Parts: sequence; structure tokens; C-alpha cells
Amino acid sequence: MSQEHATIAEEEYLQTMFWLEEAGLPITGANIARAMQLSPPTVHEMIGRLERDGYVSRDEDKSLGFTDEGRDHAQAIVRRHRLIERFLTDVLGIPWDEVHEEAERLEHAMSPVLEERMLAAIGDATTCPHGHPIVEGAREHGALLADVEEGANVHVLRFENEAEELLHYLKQSGLQPGLDGMLERAGAEEIVVASEDGRHVVSRSVAETVSVRADPAPPPRAPLPEALVLSSDRYGR
Repeated sequence: MSQEHATIAEEEYLQTMFWLEEAGLPITGANIARAMQLSPPTVHEMIGRLERDGYVSRDEDKSLGFTDEGRDHAQAIVRRHRLIERFLTDVLGIPWDEVHEEAERLEHAMSPVLEERMLAAIGDATTCPHGHPIVEGAREHGALLADVEEGANVHVLRFENEAEELLHYLKQSGLQPGLDGMLERAGAEEIVVASEDGRHVVSRSVAETVSVRADPAPPPRAPLPEALVLSSDRYGR
């Protein structure tokens, strides 16, 4: 039987599971451990607790899924996280590469009244500052910047990995969700995007974490590279 309220620790796990599912990655104990940088025994213990509390179910292939109650909790915590990030950037003026960790600290203590007031304060914004939809179901699939061919027009949709150091790197490069440009060079080590703001250079590995709308679009690749999980302190995302 599920609890009325998930604990903070349970919410962290449910949030990570939601991000994995959203990105098309298998929800397994191993992927959760990589995403949260925790030991497999620690994750195994918490998964058992989530099962006992009615938030998670285990399939025959040992992959994990949400119960109805678990999905409701996961959606709620992810929505609050992204809402807080948008509020911090748009209303309080905090740079977008600094809000992810702040939202991690604030998301568990938000009341319904505060959530409603934050929603009103952000106006018609529909995504977090890193491009992820605040409301589930509004996510455009897109393609990875690393897969786009030279000369293609690109529109940056979102950053799949919200690790703080990676967000700092992306901000310094000048790439940001909403930016329009042209893929000038797709090298073995670096990707160069040219826009009205200048040239934006990122490593190919970082380009694996940037989702874009591209014209022409590259062939679809699924799931997203597992490196997105392995290199993140919190997936994202």
C-alpha cells in the first residue's frame, strides 16, 4: 500500500526514474545507480522500499516501472523542479546554469499555494530554462546535435544532462535552448554552431547531450546514449 506522501529520498529516486523514462533509457537499478552516483547495494535497498510503499513495480525482465501512485509522485516532483528553475531565472534573475542545484534543494518543500503563485509568476513559459517541458507530454523528440550533418539548420531544444559543470560549460559556449543557427562544422572532436550571436564550439561528447530540431533531420537514434547517464550527477533532466 502506498504512503500518502513519499519521503524526500523516495522523491529523488522517482524523479531520476522519470528522467530515465522520458529520455527513452531503461529504468534499471544499474542506470539509477549511475545517474545518482550511488552504489548498487544502496539503490537495490531503496528500490525494495519503493516497491513496498507502492510506488514502483518490477517487470519479468527485472526492469522497473511506475505504479499509478508512483507516476503521480514522479510527475509532481519533476514539475515542481522545472517550475522552480524557471521561476529562479525569470523572476529572480539567477543565471540558468546555476538553478538546477537550487531547485533540487527547494522542490521537496513547495506547498500547493506556492506552486500556484510560481505558475502565475512565470506567465506563459512552458519549459524549464534547460528546455524540458514543465507539463508532461509536451516534449518534442528532436535529434542529438552530434548526429546532425554539416550545413543543417538547427534550433536548440534542450540540454539532456543537467549536471552543474556541464551547464556552466554550455553557457560559456553560448549555446542555450531556443538558439537558432547552422551547424558549421562536425569534427571528430568538436562541433561548431554558427548563429547571429557568433560561433559556438562544444566537444562532440557534449554535443551528445544537446537535443535540437534539425533541417535536414538526421536518422533517428534511440535510445539516447548511455553516456548521458554515466556522466551526470542528476540526470535531466
